[in-house]
Amino acid sequence: MEDMAVMDNMAFTMFKLFNAGYRCTQIMMKMALDEEEKENEDLLRALNGFCIGIGSNPKTCGVLTAGIALLGLYAGKGNDLEYPKPAYSSMVDDYTEWFELEFAGTECRDLIGVVSFIEWSTNQEYRLKCGNVLIKSYVKIQEILRDHDFTFGSRE
Repeated sequence: MEDMAVMDNMAFTMFKLFNAGYRCTQIMMKMALDEEEKENEDLLRALNGFCIGIGSNPKTCGVLTAGIALLGLYAGKGNDLEYPKPAYSSMVDDYTEWFELEFAGTECRDLIGVVSFIEWSTNQEYRLKCGNVLIKSYVKIQEILRDHDFTFGSRE
């Protein structure tokens, strides 16, 4: 039962963020930052262009790119003296392979059947499909991080 409560809470949080104007890529990152009790408005702004496919072109799903960005927060290069963690590439490969298998593709238009973005913004069915992709992906990112000895919510 506890897992269901966690999933319901996650869905409610995602719903609130969507209603606040955030989109898929930003929602995943904002939730991860909130887990760490951190804010990074610049990062959220930068991710805005990856929502609704890259550049509002319904191709590569923003949830896919957000997951890769989250993995990068934990294992990617962040300064001149740093290198990506040895597991980083395999973590990204694990996530992208899982994503494609789980959702039978990586393109936004294929995953949710987007016909037009005007219709997308007003159609609750599309938002529910996006929500399911978001929840499953967010959980998968946490699993991949755990499998590689990272503690989700703590990068210190």
